[in-house]
Amino acid sequence: MNLANQRSVAAFTLIEMTVVILIIATLAALITTAGSGVFERARKVQAKNDVTQIVTAVNAFYTEYGRYPVQLTNTNDAFFGTGAIPAGCTSYGNNDVLLDVLRDNTDSSGPNLATVNSLNPRQIPFLFPSGAKNTTPPRGGIALDRRYYDPWGSQYVVVIDTSYDNIITNPYSDTDGSAGTSPVRQGAIVYSFGKNGALGGGPKLNASFGDESGTAGTFKGSGDILSW
Repeated sequence: MNLANQRSVAAFTLIEMTVVILIIATLAALITTAGSGVFERARKVQAKNDVTQIVTAVNAFYTEYGRYPVQLTNTNDAFFGTGAIPAGCTSYGNNDVLLDVLRDNTDSSGPNLATVNSLNPRQIPFLFPSGAKNTTPPRGGIALDRRYYDPWGSQYVVVIDTSYDNIITNPYSDTDGSAGTSPVRQGAIVYSFGKNGALGGGPKLNASFGDESGTAGTFKGSGDILSW
């Protein structure tokens, strides 16, 4: 083989290698994107299951005791979790107190023991959530702080009709019915802030979360998960 042919073969081999590398990079990008979409769908399924089970547990408690699992301080509806508090609601802090009552968590070292014994004297567990992943923030279950976190790392927000009028303010500003009726006529609602860690769509709450489409405070176009 003469020198010209050797150069031709070498050049062709280099082009082939470049094409192969580009194909591999493209396939890797497609696989990564597809995998990310699968994981996100799985998180949404888990969150939908969680919010439904929390509502079911609250309603089962009401059926058992004829009242909701809240140590009332006023006649407003009770809000558990973080973020903006809907009109007509009073914040009862993080969701650990409510979850301890629903789980019948009678751990003697827990700060909510007296409340659990007072509100759930028959010691009935109404909810059996799994433990959260030990990440920062915790994700997908009950963490060491006894709070119930969604798969993205926000506490599940729970609003309970402790005014007993079957009316709960819809926390979203949608006017086209995307976020359900306004007000919501249920005894309890639960929602997850989704991927961005904030009510509705838009930018992420902080570096632990991710940006979403849609607008802050609006359900349509967001990744939030609702029980109603």
